[in-house]
Amino acid sequence: MTQLNLDGRRFAMVSSTASRVDPDAPTRFLYREADGVIWGSYDGDTVVHGRFVGTRRHDEIELSYVHVTKDGGSPVAGRSTSRIEPLPDGRFRLVEEFQFDGDDTPQVSVCEELPA
Repeated sequence: MTQLNLDGRRFAMVSSTASRVDPDAPTRFLYREADGVIWGSYDGDTVVHGRFVGTRRHDEIELSYVHVTKDGGSPVAGRSTSRIEPLPDGRFRLVEEFQFDGDDTPQVSVCEELPA
């Protein structure tokens, strides 16, 4: 996967230990990548607007994120590590282990690449 590039790929959350995922309007992510630097944005069922930035080395992504939730709360920030897994049809799955700032509870989410 060293030739992998996530630039322009879109993903949708399929599961999360931190919140219920609405299958009809899941959180969606747009990834950008250049020279191993990752950045992007996301929104969806629980998030009004989110941004992330980080790095990718082979099949592992490390990033920091911040978002505003639809329940009107303060901005939420944290850090995550994701592993990129190939799916049988050529798309990718991201398995993300993350923690919110100020909360030591480990969380896991799974996102799958949307068809082109």
